[in-house]
Amino acid sequence: MDHSLKPSRTNPPGPPLPPGGPLDVPGLLRRHHLRPDKGLGQNFLLDETALRRIVMAAEILPQHDILEIGPGLGSLTRHLAAAARQVVAVELDSDLFGPLEEVLGGMPNVHLVQGDILALNPVELMPAPGYLVVANIPYYITSALLRHLLETERPPLRMVLTVQREVAQRICALPGDLSLLALSVQVYGRPSIAAHIPAGAFYPPPKVDSAVVRIDLFDTPAIPVALLEDFFQLIKAGFSQKRKTLRNSISGGLKWSPARAAELLSAAGIDPQRRAETLSLSEWGQLTQAYQLNPNDTASSLPPA
Repeated sequence: MDHSLKPSRTNPPGPPLPPGGPLDVPGLLRRHHLRPDKGLGQNFLLDETALRRIVMAAEILPQHDILEIGPGLGSLTRHLAAAARQVVAVELDSDLFGPLEEVLGGMPNVHLVQGDILALNPVELMPAPGYLVVANIPYYITSALLRHLLETERPPLRMVLTVQREVAQRICALPGDLSLLALSVQVYGRPSIAAHIPAGAFYPPPKVDSAVVRIDLFDTPAIPVALLEDFFQLIKAGFSQKRKTLRNSISGGLKWSPARAAELLSAAGIDPQRRAETLSLSEWGQLTQAYQLNPNDTASSLPPA
């Protein structure tokens, strides 16, 4: 299915439109004597079709509360506020609060927070369960932000995030092409690509196209909570040496002998000659269970690593 966004003079049917029509991003920046900050990854989404597609992918109901990260100039925030009960928008760049207040001043259900989302507790920002995260996130914090939101004490119901197209594809990868990033997301929820957004939909245009990723979180992680710490230790070890067999990457990552790593893999029913990207999430779960049975003595007949 082709999810690419094509130029359109009309809006697709869907959520209510914000008042005032499309936002004049270049004009707003000029009025406030601002320029996009490359160091903060500021590429402002201005295409109305793309903005509507993001809101539609989130399936926002009037009772939903939304956490938005990096509202920028408020282009997406306006659409979110028109559809949701409340929007809490966290922006790192204090210089953007002038234009944000100009754009969002007539929207009483928007609460602006100045700060670094990675240093803030999502539970304190969103005290009620069942909230959504919808955001055009700064690309340079994608991995750190995903883990911060997925591992919080009260994670969101779902997340709809605009990220680099290549990153979106990695998040949604299947066994045979899995990565540390894919497993770190898929253990908590089911990701899918909701739309593709061309670089020209942003101001200024980034060097790469983007995609909208929707992640529907599980009620509980796919790996039992008691095993998660070991799970992450093992997948980090497994992907620590690309192009090497699991026997070698696990031994290198855990500081074990290759023979000891091979015995652990065999105990989990996994061929030690396979590579990390070929294992499914369930197979990583099998490996984690085998490791937790006796992590220090998996190979009792072998000398210490």
